Amino acid sequence: MPVRINWPMLTATVFPNIGGLVGGYVTRNNMIWYESLKKSKCIPPNWVFAPVWTTLYCTMGYSSYLVWRDGGGFEGAAVPLSLYGLNLALNWSWSPLFFGAHNIKWALYEVAALWVSTAAVGVVFYHVNPAAGYLIIPYVVWNSFAAAFNYMLYRDNKQLPAVEKVEGKKN
Repeated sequence: MPVRINWPMLTATVFPNIGGLVGGYVTRNNMIWYESLKKSKCIPPNWVFAPVWTTLYCTMGYSSYLVWRDGGGFEGAAVPLSLYGLNLALNWSWSPLFFGAHNIKWALYEVAALWVSTAAVGVVFYHVNPAAGYLIIPYVVWNSFAAAFNYMLYRDNKQLPAVEKVEGKKN
């Protein structure tokens, strides 16, 4: 018996990871700058972020599939899926703003907007499919941590100009 692939589910689950890959590229290219920052001991080690974000992106994507499926496709679920699209845009823009532009302050404002949009996604998804809303809870929790980490980095590194670049030359 051939395997039947649910393409809409697979596409929705994988799609958010595209921005994660781009963000990972921007992040990797700016690690020398990031390592130069003063960091609180409560900020997790670098290796934690990729598996957490990959898991969250897949969960968000699957949740969006449930909303698409149960909400009547793109037309029937236009509001929750549009809010989700805005949330992805905010999510994907944080790494270029923080790591690419080295602008910790604006990244802090951005992550606050991301947190609000994430909570809103959870609520509107819940109204279409309760499981989809519940699947957003870990994302809200992680965004809460991310906002706290961003604040600590801003607080501890305020004296750095936003445009300061640390040369990435290897010896």
